[in-house]
Amino acid sequence: MDERENLLRAVRFERPQYIPVTFHINASCWEHYPHEALQALMADHRLLFPDGPGCVGPVPPEYPPYARAGQPFTDPWGCVWETPCNGLMGVVTKHPLASWDALADYAPPDPDRTTHWGPIDWHKQAETRGPAISQRCLPNGEIGHNHTWLKLNDIRGYEQTLIDFHERDPRILQLLDMLEEFNQGLVRNYVRFGHAEWMGFAEDLGMQRGPMLSPQHFRAYIKPSYQRLMRAARAAGCIVHVHADGDLRTLMADLLACGVDVINLQDLVNGVDWIAEYLAGKVCVDLDIDRQNVTVRSHPDQIDALIRDEVARIGSRDGGLMLIYGLYPGVPLANVKAVMEAMERYATHYS
Repeated sequence: MDERENLLRAVRFERPQYIPVTFHINASCWEHYPHEALQALMADHRLLFPDGPGCVGPVPPEYPPYARAGQPFTDPWGCVWETPCNGLMGVVTKHPLASWDALADYAPPDPDRTTHWGPIDWHKQAETRGPAISQRCLPNGEIGHNHTWLKLNDIRGYEQTLIDFHERDPRILQLLDMLEEFNQGLVRNYVRFGHAEWMGFAEDLGMQRGPMLSPQHFRAYIKPSYQRLMRAARAAGCIVHVHADGDLRTLMADLLACGVDVINLQDLVNGVDWIAEYLAGKVCVDLDIDRQNVTVRSHPDQIDALIRDEVARIGSRDGGLMLIYGLYPGVPLANVKAVMEAMERYATHYS
């Protein structure tokens, strides 16, 4: 069974050979760990890194423009981003529509020329598998982290967006229309030029406890746009993958109703008990393994126990489970190794 067939079987609950696993090393890590140590771990874990470390010797830094320390970046929507750490996405320090006075002259970018983050050559895009961190085994599209809800925050500011919702300001609907038209263009182009079979919709909706917006506001303003975007992707034959960090529990029923095939959510923030009860067996769970507590501060044995427990309680022989871990600075190398070993060990738990 090749990687592509295995992935599709996991998503469709058709008895995959193994649990699809992804280990993502954030670019900032190459400034905080010895390169040879990370490369050795990559070479030793070929299920996670089938091509090995990719190079020998120091890894040249490649930071996206919105993740370069000391270099403010203006995205195609006019939002100014700044970060104090190379490799880590920063925050918006200037919102182009902080005042509605600027709306009359505000023009959205062109999805035939740019993504949410910068210019794209769609003809060259047709020659690649796509931008997603995982799912390299089939053509994919990712319309960009911060595409609807968070993009409103980027353009207006978080507090002001919530006030707009509360006051039912019609101008927020005008801005949402701009965003949806742009996002529909991205979906259309990924399908047309990239022949995408997997479409990713990524933006965080939750805080550490509770959602960033009320369920009522999600239903009124965000859900309708999500439904139309995901309907377009599904109509084109794409698997719909949604990533959202934070506590999603009070939004989950509405989120899944948008037409989600795979939901990528954090494990301990939402609770393994809750995920096992409300999601396991009903939708494919792309489980984001804890990177706040256990993998950062605990003993390797506890890391192994966490991942073993999650696989046993959320997964099944029929499929419906994927695992992903994002490495960021601060995790001891012994714990990095423990995560890698446990992910590879329990990927074949149901084989």
